[in-house]
Amino acid sequence: MVASLVPVVEMLWEPGDARAALSGRFGFRSGEAAGRWVAELLDQHWGVRVDSCERIVMSGGNALAWVGTPGGRMLAKWSVAPARFARLAEVARVTSWLRGQDVPVSAPVPARDGRLQVEVDGVSVGLQHEMAGDLLDIANPVLVRAAGAMVARLQAVLAVCPYAEKLGKITAVRKGLGERVVGWLDGDAGHLPVQARDMLRARAAAAPPDRLAGQLVHFDFRSANVLCAGDEVAAVLDFEEARHDHPLVELARAAVLLGTRYHDWGPVSAEVRAEFFAGYESVCPLTADDAAWLDILVRWQALMMVPRGDDPTGWGASALG
Repeated sequence: MVASLVPVVEMLWEPGDARAALSGRFGFRSGEAAGRWVAELLDQHWGVRVDSCERIVMSGGNALAWVGTPGGRMLAKWSVAPARFARLAEVARVTSWLRGQDVPVSAPVPARDGRLQVEVDGVSVGLQHEMAGDLLDIANPVLVRAAGAMVARLQAVLAVCPYAEKLGKITAVRKGLGERVVGWLDGDAGHLPVQARDMLRARAAAAPPDRLAGQLVHFDFRSANVLCAGDEVAAVLDFEEARHDHPLVELARAAVLLGTRYHDWGPVSAEVRAEFFAGYESVCPLTADDAAWLDILVRWQALMMVPRGDDPTGWGASALG
């Protein structure tokens, strides 16, 4: 057994036996077998020599391996969900383009044949360099403001992305904001207090006209996907949830989920949200109509997080308070 190719195998956020998931979902009898597969794949398609496979983390139909190479640590990420393969290829094109626009992202490394996402034997694989930095600390107001400014900057660049159209056909949201809020209230909010539902419905009915244009957005901007160094955002990670949506929906969602990582998701304080919005407005000031909609959308996104039954991390108190 070659110790350098025997990774630690873990689940990212799901409970359960990681080795059973490695076998049942990905077809590997052991961590060593998975490590050897990764090494052979990167050598064959990228010409990269893998000296060590240190860790494999899984979630759903995705797996992520940290590998050591002569050029430094890299990340190999693969999916066994064919329905996502076209989306992953488009996301790889978008992130590669963003890197060319000087946006700090973890861009894919092209394979020998130029592909950014390689499909082989029923698997879709991408390779990236490891990005340096620490996950966003929401206790640091300077970093929270920097994160807000990064969302605004990222949205501005994505608004002119030449590869947005194809991804948009896969992910476009075609309903207006008011229709979406009311539709959710009618279909998914029955566990919430009547007063909370009536309040949100009344605010949506009294909102300004919905003339907000959709565009390509990251849509999973939160602590787990934001690396910081010093007082700046060093990298925005994981564009796999990228989609066409209203920028204010993304801003509201990011503000509500900003502190979440992998386990025990909980809300941030109103003060953290205020710092985040101040950072955003330092780049992209909001109009009066924007501000009115943002208030509605934050309440909507916060209420969406209130679970049925037990609420150990306090989403209900935050959203209903």
